[in-house]
Amino acid sequence: MTRPFEGVKILDFTQVLAGPYASYQLALLGAEIIKVERREGEDMRRTPLSREWAERGLAPAFQAINGNKRSLTLDLQKPEAIAIVKKLAETVDVVMENFRPGVMDKLGIGYEALSAINPKLIYCAVSGFGQTGPDRLRPGYDGKMQALSGIMAITGHPETGPTRTGFAVCDVLSGATAAFGVSSALYQRDRTGKGQLVDVSMLEATLAFLSGQIADWSVAGHRQTLSGNQAVSRRTTANLFKCGDGHILLAVNNEKQYRALMAALGREDTLADPRFADWFSRNENEPALRAIIEEALAAKPAREWESILEDAGAPCASIWKVEEVIDHPQIKARGAIQELDTPYGRLRFAGSGFKLAHGGGKLDRMAPELGADTDAVLGELGFDAAEIAGLRAKEIV
Repeated sequence: MTRPFEGVKILDFTQVLAGPYASYQLALLGAEIIKVERREGEDMRRTPLSREWAERGLAPAFQAINGNKRSLTLDLQKPEAIAIVKKLAETVDVVMENFRPGVMDKLGIGYEALSAINPKLIYCAVSGFGQTGPDRLRPGYDGKMQALSGIMAITGHPETGPTRTGFAVCDVLSGATAAFGVSSALYQRDRTGKGQLVDVSMLEATLAFLSGQIADWSVAGHRQTLSGNQAVSRRTTANLFKCGDGHILLAVNNEKQYRALMAALGREDTLADPRFADWFSRNENEPALRAIIEEALAAKPAREWESILEDAGAPCASIWKVEEVIDHPQIKARGAIQELDTPYGRLRFAGSGFKLAHGGGKLDRMAPELGADTDAVLGELGFDAAEIAGLRAKEIV
């Protein structure tokens, strides 16, 4: 079955997380990705989580977002490598990079140079602050963006202070934004025949995902604060609660759900309590309501309550670890985790976050070893074996 981006060729200079995450989403959907790396490989190949995988140049974090790609090594400081890039630019649909603004221009392979070679080229540049503005040359890192964007101002507890999220949220949502931007440009090109620059700012991408919080301030003048585990609905029963063996997250956000919760907890008597007559009074009397709920929850472990409350119509979830959720019955039933036979055994990776009725995302092969496809890519450009050997001897590839 044909996937959405089959036939689309992407020359990918991105590295670390935000950019490679973007091209990975397109690779899952059929795009051919030629990943260009320096001769020693990008830093993510050797992250210090596992010495074994780092020594192979295939650190888990690298593998997670580089499947379905081909690896070409080039020393971009050498004119011969730049000539190869320009030759490739004639044949591809998209170029992606996440260097600081101006770096690719100095190398002679920025948007202006490459679009002159290929006017239909879509050039996606991911950076911390975008290609224009007073901060355009400042570096962009996930933690920095979490602090700058307002995410850390609303994440954490008042008593312990701000905290960053447990994963690189700004990197991956910037990557998702970049993939959407490239997809939009490809769709537009089908109608206009024109290529264009896709300028992705990590800060702006993050703010786009904070649309509700921005409107709370810009429309109603509400100042965000550290909200702990409180839901954005600000319902008292949409929060984290202690239970028999730990914690459970209640997502009880409407009156029907609230009544179902109190009935399932055996505390229907509270439905007539004037302290909890509506959401305003429940918020005002939150400590008392929390005490009642947690006293009842103490009788059973979280997983048992998860089943009881969900069946009763009170949305909730116990706290699942990553190693547990990938084997969750729902995840297994949907085939959400991609499984792949590799030279290192059967490995599992996250795939697309959506399904298509036909031609959806699929992981066909693991992340490439460094330079694994250099000879093949150069051969497709017309280089013969002797010429490729000469490029290797000069340490160009």
